[in-house]
Parts: sequence; structure tokens; C-alpha cells
Amino acid sequence: MDIGLLVLRLAVGLTMAAHGGQKLFGWFGGYGLAGTGGFMESLGFRPGRVQAALAGGAELGGGLLLALGLLTPVGAALVIAVMVVAIVSVHLSKGFFVSNGGFEYNLIIIAAASALAFTGPGAYSLDAVEWVQLSGWLPGVLATLAGLVLGAGALLARRPAPVARQS
Repeated sequence: MDIGLLVLRLAVGLTMAAHGGQKLFGWFGGYGLAGTGGFMESLGFRPGRVQAALAGGAELGGGLLLALGLLTPVGAALVIAVMVVAIVSVHLSKGFFVSNGGFEYNLIIIAAASALAFTGPGAYSLDAVEWVQLSGWLPGVLATLAGLVLGAGALLARRPAPVARQS
């Protein structure tokens, strides 16, 4: 079981960290803060660069926490929050399947992060080295709810683009 949790943590965590690196630093073919900030502005997240830094930081930080198995519920909550925002602001209108730009990928990431918050990171983790036991019903529920609330908060803070005035 511990090897399975390690594989899941590394796959989800490093994938999310890489997405954060794209947003923050332009790594792996990403657009960095300037490009991602412009996209965030187009979705109503203002100021765009700040919102891009928050999203990228949540992906990078949450992903690394999951990959390392360190404070796993915190990492899960950060990843869930970003995926909730991505689903509602970009993918929901495109349906379920990722082949049409839908939200299936984001939903799988949410499910995996939530599952890790419930099960814990396993024996091959920094939490296990430090003898930290953050798993079970309560950490799983709290991490999942925190991710949903953080994501909803970000969505509620969106502001539509100002309408250009014609002279």
C-alpha cells in the first residue's frame, strides 16, 4: 500500500508542481506571470499577475507538499482549491471530457488529492519520518472542505472586465 501511495503522490504532486512552475516562472513551456496574468485577467481575476502568482504558488507549493508527503492535507487543500477554480472558470462550460476542453482531468486531480488527505501519505513520506499522523476522516474532510471553500472564495472575488467607453 505504501508504494502505491508514493506513486500517486509523486504523479499528482509533481504534475501540479510543474503546472505551478509554468505559471510562476515560464518553465516547461508555460507563460510565466505576465502571460498567465493576462489570461487570469480575461477570466475576471484581478489583478491578473497577483492572481497568477497565487494560483501558481498553490500549485507549486501544494504539489510539492503532496509529492514529499509533508502536511499532506494542506497540500491537498491547495490543489483542490486551484482545480475547483479551473473547473468553474474554464472547463465546466466545455463538458466532461478533456478531449473537448472539459473538466475530467481536474476532477481526477481533486479526487486524488482528497483521497491522499483521507489515507495519508504512507510510510515513504516526510510526515512518516517526523512521526506526524495527519490522515483519516477528519483531516480528509477538513482538507476537502478547505479546498472547496478556498476555491469558491477565489471565484467569488472575480470581477468582470470594465466595459470600454465609446466617445
